[in-house]
Amino acid sequence: MFDKLGKFLQGLAGDEEKPEFTRDDPRVAATALFFHVIDADGVIESSERDKIAQLVQTSYSLDERQLAELLDVGEKAEGESIDFYAFTSVLKRSLDAEQRVQFIELLWELVYADGVKHELEESVVGRVAELLGVSDRDRVIMRQQAENKTDTEDDG
Repeated sequence: MFDKLGKFLQGLAGDEEKPEFTRDDPRVAATALFFHVIDADGVIESSERDKIAQLVQTSYSLDERQLAELLDVGEKAEGESIDFYAFTSVLKRSLDAEQRVQFIELLWELVYADGVKHELEESVVGRVAELLGVSDRDRVIMRQQAENKTDTEDDG
């Protein structure tokens, strides 16, 4: 599972190595949206932060310094934004249709990271899906898959 996820998220970075994380970097856009989802309910749990760090670390094979930098840049970008259109537009240009659907699944995994699906988090995922051109049907399927993963992880 992590291999497939890693390949998907590595694709967000493009082919060339980028020494700095800029606002038009898909990795920053993805990380900012991750933070936006977990902050939607007004409470950021450590389990949610850990899940973001896990997704980013697994995906981009960053060293500790780079991981901390990307998380910091992504969180600051999210905090300074007035909406998430700028982030979704970067991702829409960078991802094909299937990758956008997979990205929605990652957002759902973050929604369930603290064990509670809050309606504000659900609303953010719905809006991001809409901006990325992901159908309601695919959004619901990805929610169900993320929910099933969470149930399986809790049982295991």
